[in-house]
Amino acid sequence: MPAFQPAAPCLRAGVACRDSHGQLNGSVADVHPTNGRGFSSFIFGSPTVEDLRAMESAFTPQRPTLDTLDDSMRASSSAPTPAHYSSNAPPSAKYKYTRVLLKISGEALQGKLGSGVDPSVLNLVAEEIAEAHRAGLQLAVVVGGGNYFRGATAPKGMDRAQADYVGMLATVMNALLLQGALETIGVETRVMTAIEMREVAEPYIRRRAIRHLQERRVVIFGAGTGNPFFTTDTAAALRAAEMNADVFMKATKVDGVYDCDPMKHRHAKKYEKLSYRQVSFDGLQVMDETAITLCKENNIPVLVFNVMERGNVLRAAEGQNVGTVVEAMEEGGQKH
Repeated sequence: MPAFQPAAPCLRAGVACRDSHGQLNGSVADVHPTNGRGFSSFIFGSPTVEDLRAMESAFTPQRPTLDTLDDSMRASSSAPTPAHYSSNAPPSAKYKYTRVLLKISGEALQGKLGSGVDPSVLNLVAEEIAEAHRAGLQLAVVVGGGNYFRGATAPKGMDRAQADYVGMLATVMNALLLQGALETIGVETRVMTAIEMREVAEPYIRRRAIRHLQERRVVIFGAGTGNPFFTTDTAAALRAAEMNADVFMKATKVDGVYDCDPMKHRHAKKYEKLSYRQVSFDGLQVMDETAITLCKENNIPVLVFNVMERGNVLRAAEGQNVGTVVEAMEEGGQKH
């Protein structure tokens, strides 16, 4: 008969050790209560089939079933939205315009200051945009830079193209300030620039900008068109056409278009509606000829209104009379 050889201790799992006849084949060093997985913690010997199965069930991760996946998805969908960014509902049917291109001039942002940005005006504009955003509107914003620098009024002798590039950088400054004001009140925002400056903004890519709008983000366009000799009004008309905007809203400090400057002439006449042709023919200072032509060719109505009056952005989106509308009209004044 061969000499007795004790079995090697089971060091991996430390389970109860038994031979094929169910008897203990080794010495028990110490019997501890089960560790919560259905087997003993520290016993020498050879494990049985039942012990091995218990080990496998304890250490093998369970695959989720369809029920558990469904429960987890319901739990995640019902989780509260982070407070940093606001949730948005789809736009109501009461809005005439649901995708809006909003143009804000640098002069509007400076308020009563001689230059720079008036914080109270900046916050008011941000709140107007936030209100429309929470109502479900898709908003793209183009900002001017005249409160800092304007290429058309550059110092004498300065190259015009160089001056226009300086003006483009001014618009980026305003775009970043507006982004900061919006995100402070919980509106998710992206700044996209026509001149690449990746450290502070995304480069302008049309499809990405449209995707941001579809994902309920406010998109702010800076640096104009990226080319000299074009105004930010033209940049706004171009972006409105590219974004398939329903309307071009030009936010100003006056409540519409007048036949002369209402700040200087008490009897200035306000227009309720205008045609593109009349704006060009009468030389009305709505925006430059290139911008008007872009809107005309793409059939984008232009709404000039006072952004300083609270609630005007939403009222304008509803189609209420809050300013002057420029659109295609027939000879008799009827809309095409």
